[in-house]
Amino acid sequence: MQKNILIVEDEDILREIVKDYLMDEGYNILEAVDGQEALAIFEEQEIHLIILDIMLPELDGWSVCKRVRKTSNVPIIMLTARSDEDDTLLGFELGADDYVTKPYSPPILLARVKRLINSRYSQDGLPNDESLNINGIHILYPTRTVKVEGEQIDLTYTEFEILTYLMQNQGNIITREQLIMKIWGYEFAGDDRTINSHIRNLRHKLSHKATSIVTVIRAGYKFEAKA
Repeated sequence: MQKNILIVEDEDILREIVKDYLMDEGYNILEAVDGQEALAIFEEQEIHLIILDIMLPELDGWSVCKRVRKTSNVPIIMLTARSDEDDTLLGFELGADDYVTKPYSPPILLARVKRLINSRYSQDGLPNDESLNINGIHILYPTRTVKVEGEQIDLTYTEFEILTYLMQNQGNIITREQLIMKIWGYEFAGDDRTINSHIRNLRHKLSHKATSIVTVIRAGYKFEAKA
C-alpha cells in the first residue's frame, strides 16, 4: 500500500525539493502551506506521516501537532529554522516523534521518513510473540496497541518504542544512549532532555502504572514490575 505523506511547509522551493525526493521513493505526497490547510487535509485524507514546519502562517506547527495528537498517533517530523533546544523540547512534549533543523540535507530527512514509516507500518523485525504483558501493561505488537489494565492508551511512535524496549529488558538498566541508538540511531541530534521529555509524557499516559518506569540516577531507566 502506497503511504501518504503530508508536507506542511510554506517555503515553496523547499517543499518542492522534499516532495521530489519522497515521490522518487514511491510515496504519495499531499501539500499544505499553512496550519489550517494542513488540518483540513488531515481530516479528509488517510495520512501515514506528517512533515511539519514550525513557523507557519495561520496556525503554527506546534498548534497543528497538538491538535493532531488529540485524535491520532501518526508519526510527525517537525522542521525548525531555529536550533533553540527549547523549541525542540516543546515539539517533543506536544507529541512529535523527530525533528530536523534547517538547513538540512533532503537525504537525511528521507532517511528519517523511511525509519518512521518502516517501523510504524512494517511487521518485519517484531518479536516472535505477538504480545507482552507485564504488571498490567499489555502491548500487542501487530497493531501497536497498548492497554493498561484493559484500558487502551494512545502512545506516539516514539513513546511506544521506548515502552516496548524497556519492557523487553525488564529489570535491566537501559541508558539514555541505548534508547537513542535504538530509536533514532546515529542521526539523533538532541540531548538527554529529549529522552526526559518522552519519558515524562509516557509516565503521564501510564497514569498509576507510571512507577513501573524507574529512573536510575546517572545511569538511565529500567522497567520494574511492581505489586
